[in-house]
Amino acid sequence: MNILPDLPTLVIPAAVSANTGSGSGIFQMFGDAGLIVKLVLFILIGFSVASWTIIFIKFRYFRNAKQETAYFLDLFWDSSEISNIYKESKELMYSPVAQMFQRGYAELIRIKKLQGNGNGQGAETNGISEAVERSLRRSAIHETSRMEKMLPVLATTGNTAPFIGLFGTVWGIMESFRGIGLSGSASLAVVAPGISEALIATAVGLFAAIPAVMAYNFFSSKTAELGTEMEIFSADFLSLVVRQSLKNGAAEEE
Repeated sequence: MNILPDLPTLVIPAAVSANTGSGSGIFQMFGDAGLIVKLVLFILIGFSVASWTIIFIKFRYFRNAKQETAYFLDLFWDSSEISNIYKESKELMYSPVAQMFQRGYAELIRIKKLQGNGNGQGAETNGISEAVERSLRRSAIHETSRMEKMLPVLATTGNTAPFIGLFGTVWGIMESFRGIGLSGSASLAVVAPGISEALIATAVGLFAAIPAVMAYNFFSSKTAELGTEMEIFSADFLSLVVRQSLKNGAAEEE
């Protein structure tokens, strides 16, 4: 004899049971999205992949540039032979300061060769320092351009990705309301799937934009930091050139 009361049968709605299946989630919503929303998502995914690729490349570059610059500055101030510094600086491909030194030293050697051949005899110290300064300035511009390379892509991604995602969201919501009008039903079960699919575009746009903006600001600060190092080294190297030229001039007069 059954003394327990009859319990009501638990009925699981079809919408809930469908969401627990293997086809639920973001990928299912992506598959159900319209053509325009899918196109927007593909564009945003492309922006995101490009941004992360640039982030890894530039992070490696600035890390090596910082390490090599610190090593070169120690070498420059500890070594007494400038020719040895020049030889070792050739291996420091990432350091903008080392690259500046190579070009400035090459210009200094060129002027000395002209003086030795008789083409630059009587050249004043100011003329030598001005020639080296021009070479250092050109090198600084070149190295700054190299440090800023590919950073505009991060800035473009950070500025445009949210708006592209917003466009996909607006378009998806428009399609949802159009479907509501055609079906004549405005229940939550009809409205919610279309709006959730449309909001994916905004989420992906923010996912692409936020890391790009953070990385752009970080790398811009590193560029400014290394730019300051180049300015300081340029002044120190020019001072060394002037002292050496005056020393050589005094030795020749004696």
